[in-house]
Amino acid sequence: MAKTPDEAEGREALRDHVIRKALEARQRHGPMIDSDAIMRILDDRTIVRYPVGIRFDATQLEPGEFAWAMPMGEHPKQGFCLFLHPHFETRPDTWAALIAYHIPSINYGEIVTHEEAEFFGATLLGMDVETYYQTVCALADSMPAG
Repeated sequence: MAKTPDEAEGREALRDHVIRKALEARQRHGPMIDSDAIMRILDDRTIVRYPVGIRFDATQLEPGEFAWAMPMGEHPKQGFCLFLHPHFETRPDTWAALIAYHIPSINYGEIVTHEEAEFFGATLLGMDVETYYQTVCALADSMPAG
């Protein structure tokens, strides 16, 4: 009888899969992941399972939130609108880090934690996890208050 994985094994398998997808994206669209590359990644269904549009608009964001992937329907196959804070619209150098953070939750839904988001972003951008985390935090902190 096959052993059913426990939660820790499931989390490890998800993390490993997220890292493999980030490496695949980097290989297919890199090695430098800039604003153009991240847009190509969003259109690559082997990396991002569902359609994603980008909108620089804070109306759907909570205070202090830099981005949110809003489902466009009842099923993920209907796609997502990734709302990015308008503070970043004229800063395409920030897009890859900010968008990468949300790709795992778009692909896998609510089972994704900040850890998978950080592993994916760090791997995609060729950083260690702590450096990526600090980068995203600094970007979020750079947004205007209110």
